[in-house]
Amino acid sequence: MLYYAAVFLVIALVAAMFGFSGLAAGAAGIAKILFFIFVVGFLVTLIAGLLRRG
Repeated sequence: MLYYAAVFLVIALVAAMFGFSGLAAGAAGIAKILFFIFVVGFLVTLIAGLLRRG
């Protein structure tokens, strides 16, 4: 998931560099959503692992 967020971030940066502001905004939005999904999944996995250990 984090890999796809990084890919969309790179796409957004390249699109912004060439002046495609609409495409850059869309790719940055997708990257932000994927990053937050990754963070939530990481926290859920971390908490579940700690509860299983305890």
